[in-house]
Order: sequence, then C-alpha cells, then structure tokens
Amino acid sequence: MGDGFFATSFDKVVGLARKNSIWPLPFATSCCGIEFMATMGSHYDLGRFGAERVGFSPRQCDLLMVMGTIAKKMGPVVKQVYLQMAEPRWVIAVGACASSGGIFDTYSVLQGIDQVVPVDVYVPGCPPRPEAIIDGVLKIQELIHNESLRRRNGDQYKGLMEFYDIQ
Repeated sequence: MGDGFFATSFDKVVGLARKNSIWPLPFATSCCGIEFMATMGSHYDLGRFGAERVGFSPRQCDLLMVMGTIAKKMGPVVKQVYLQMAEPRWVIAVGACASSGGIFDTYSVLQGIDQVVPVDVYVPGCPPRPEAIIDGVLKIQELIHNESLRRRNGDQYKGLMEFYDIQ
C-alpha cells in the first residue's frame, strides 16, 4: 500500500458524512424547548457535534427533535412534519412528555410520540439537562454512522412504516 491509499466501504464514508452534517428540526412545545435553546447556546454549543444548522422547514431537515408535551390534536401535525422530511430521517423524543406523556396522564395528552411516528432515540428527564440532549444527539450520530445504506429498503423497516401507516 502506497502513500495516499486507504480502503473503506462506501457505507462508512456516507455514514461519516451524514453523522457530521445533521440538520435538526426542533418541534418544541414547552420547557424542554428552553433546555434545547441552552444546548444551542455558547456554553454547550451543539454545533461542535455537526448539528449547527437548525432548520425550521421540514423539507430541509433530517432530524426531528420533538420536545415537550404533545396534545392528541397535535399528533397529526407531528406526523405531517415527519412525512414532509426527506429520507433518510431520524427522530429524537426529548423529555418525559415527548417520550411517555410525562406527568400528564390525561385524555388530551399523547402518551409518547411513538404512537404517531417511529422514534430512534429517547432522551429522559423532566426537563432533560443540556448534557442529556447532547448525549441523545451523540447516540443518533452513532446510529446514523452505523446504518447500512440498504436498511431502509429492508423488510423490517417497511414493516415499521406500515405499522405507522406511512408509505
């Protein structure tokens, strides 16, 4: 092997590029959104991890970060935002409310966004500290880096999308 030669797989190169260029879409409804704002601030600086550009258009983003209490009436809105995102797309549920409904066990609160969209990473806490949100982003980066380019064509992924009634 001469100078300037190294071997890798195409999957690894694409995974490396994707994991270091995440474009998050914050869907924040309550106190977890405030913690996310702190995470994006200079003290924690999520930009160090390749998630500098926060977008507010689902067509330009690939990571949906749902933060806070989601009412049942908002469930279809979350799903519509998810569907408008380009493939490949990932979802993080930030905080107890987005993950499981939190302390709001009522008829009007969705008991976890995984009832309407598939969730890749859950970040616990009420509200979670900025360090926990950064850890969730690092977990999603690990998932993105190790994901096969063919995973989304597999039977397991297609079954998951059918479960959520997503074409």
